Amino acid sequence: MIKCEHPQYKTQPKYICKESDGCSERENPGVQDEWMENGDVSLYDDTRAGVLMVFFRELKAADAGTYRCGVNISDYAESFTQLQLRVKHDPRNPKRVTEYALFGGEVNFTCQIPEQHKVDFCKEDDNQICQNISSSKVIQISGSSERNEERVFTVSISNVSVRDAGVYWCGAETRDTYLTFISLTTKIQLNLLTKVGMSRVSGYSGGRLMIKCEYPQYKTKPKYICKESDGCSERKNPGVQDEWMENGDVSLYDDTRAGVLMVFFRELKAADEGTYRCGVKVSDYTESFTQLQLHFKHDAKYPKNETESVYLGGEVNITCQIPETYEVHFCKEDDNHTYNHICQNISSSKVTQMSGSSERNEERVFTVSISNVSVRDAGVYWCGAETRDTYLTFISLTKKIQLNLIMAPAVRHEGESAEIICPYDSIYKSNTKSLCKGKCSTRDRNPLSETVREEKETKTDRLTLKDNVTASVFTGTITGLTAEDAGKYWCAVTLETDLNYLYTHLMVIMNEELNLTKYEGDDVSIQCKHHDEDQKSFCKAHEASMCVKEGVSLETIRDDRFSFSDEASTGVFTVNITDLREEDSGIYWCGAHVTVRVNLEVKKSVSDRIIVSCVCMTVLLMGASVLFLYKLGYIKTRDQHPSTDRTEMSSGEASHAACDYENIRDVRQRSVSGTEENVLYSTVTNPTDTSDPHDTLYSTVQLPTNPSDGILYASVHFQKHAESLSDAKVTFNNEEIYCDYTTLGF
Repeated sequence: MIKCEHPQYKTQPKYICKESDGCSERENPGVQDEWMENGDVSLYDDTRAGVLMVFFRELKAADAGTYRCGVNISDYAESFTQLQLRVKHDPRNPKRVTEYALFGGEVNFTCQIPEQHKVDFCKEDDNQICQNISSSKVIQISGSSERNEERVFTVSISNVSVRDAGVYWCGAETRDTYLTFISLTTKIQLNLLTKVGMSRVSGYSGGRLMIKCEYPQYKTKPKYICKESDGCSERKNPGVQDEWMENGDVSLYDDTRAGVLMVFFRELKAADEGTYRCGVKVSDYTESFTQLQLHFKHDAKYPKNETESVYLGGEVNITCQIPETYEVHFCKEDDNHTYNHICQNISSSKVTQMSGSSERNEERVFTVSISNVSVRDAGVYWCGAETRDTYLTFISLTKKIQLNLIMAPAVRHEGESAEIICPYDSIYKSNTKSLCKGKCSTRDRNPLSETVREEKETKTDRLTLKDNVTASVFTGTITGLTAEDAGKYWCAVTLETDLNYLYTHLMVIMNEELNLTKYEGDDVSIQCKHHDEDQKSFCKAHEASMCVKEGVSLETIRDDRFSFSDEASTGVFTVNITDLREEDSGIYWCGAHVTVRVNLEVKKSVSDRIIVSCVCMTVLLMGASVLFLYKLGYIKTRDQHPSTDRTEMSSGEASHAACDYENIRDVRQRSVSGTEENVLYSTVTNPTDTSDPHDTLYSTVQLPTNPSDGILYASVHFQKHAESLSDAKVTFNNEEIYCDYTTLGF
């Protein structure tokens, strides 16, 4: 600011021009007693004091030079004062300071000026002209620089009102005979704050917190949040409206339709604790805010993490416990903001209150039921408690639920081809898709080598990927299946990160089978191979595919007779079953994704066989006795009656035997050179009715040629009643005391 004083020519027109330009352009207000803008300079011809005020709004290097500040005395006479303006470059100047004052409070401005200069404070008007403020507010404060070259001044404004808000300048004033110079070097912006309320909120370590600051009367005004404990030096605001924006660890959304600023802490930390202002900028220099105190809690129980898996088209229930006095809040992370993890509201019609509470009756249990689950339902859900205040809403999310979709398993035999089907939401038709095997989180991915996108086909040696955007399905076909191909496959859609919420199982049935025959009461150990599988299964089911969804596995069997041991270093786990029972018979699938069929047959117990064997031995001995007696009788009869072909025995000699038919045969296959198999046949007639010559007892015996050989197989038919027949079959060998196989029927 330059003031050219011409008190003797108060009403005469005044001007300023630059001599280095030949004073070709004379700048003057054109009107008197009114600020006028002329290029980068504002001018004011004060006719009351006879002063021309020249205000350089922002000095530049080009402004340096020699000027004339003059007055037109008459048509042909002028008077001027010459001045030389030097422009200095100092990155420290001008200083810029922003001060905040509460409505009705007090604020102090400070300014440092050289010792020999006078302080000057002024306030910008709407035209950016700096006008003097009341000198009564200027108070000199003690203090100086080390070299005693500067003084510190302050302006104190009490009972701050709306009129006090704005931009102030501070600088040094010097006077010459006809000129006054004011160099303004410190710019102070005073913002007036109006506090409308105060709230408190608590959040858990690692949890998520949503704060909604409501300003319905300032819907389109820019909104912000800042931390008072840091002096609100960093104001976080979206920068744009009606769109989620990331700002450090916080995501913000300025909703102009509702007049709400949403502040989302993605993962609470101890450093987030403190006092905040959630405000709105009403004008350039006035703001309205609500103060909130954020208290940080650490609890090992929070946040809770759960994973729910449901078959496509099925139903799932998500439950949540919240304090009695709070409202429940369910939300689902927006897949389009997988990095920001923005949690969007889901339909409130899905939320229903369930019975049940804590022991102290301080909690309620809520649930969200989703039926006919589709690919759009897969993703990450959060559950928590919602509280409302006059101007704020707090949502503390303490439970994370990842909902995965399961497709029906693909079960194929070794060497065959398998097709993995991956449906997806139609909004992702233009995104890249891929298959991922095993662990497929965004941090630990194991994708297959190829991806596919938009109606294209990608083919490698054994893998073919094809995307059908019309049906919103992409498929992966693997040929020549081996054990290494078996496993858990995730269907991935690439967004900002890979989205994996749908998986299926590829089970490869090996061509080999294991057949086991045991007896009741026996124990059995079955070894199963695995290929670094996290999940190992021994499942009883008719089909291998049932093991994934409906089979009975070790995890669900509640029977102490089943036990499991794992030898990870050898790639084998063992299933032990003790005290076998006949109902244990069946088809088992051994392994996990690489599966071997085990056929287990459990037969009758050993004790039953011993009883039958004893009965069998008795019958055999009786048969042998009858045979021996018959032979003697036959020889004698033949000697006495050569013409007789058959000898009848009295019924009393064999009536105690309950056998109508007996066949004893050595079934061992052997070859004896030069000899033929010795077979002994015997027919014994034991008439039940002596008048019926056809009621006979018949016995065929095949004995080994070598007397030391034992009987390997015996078939005995018993007569339970004279009028009915039933069979009993007994199998035993000469190496064991009991039979290998026994069936007894009465």
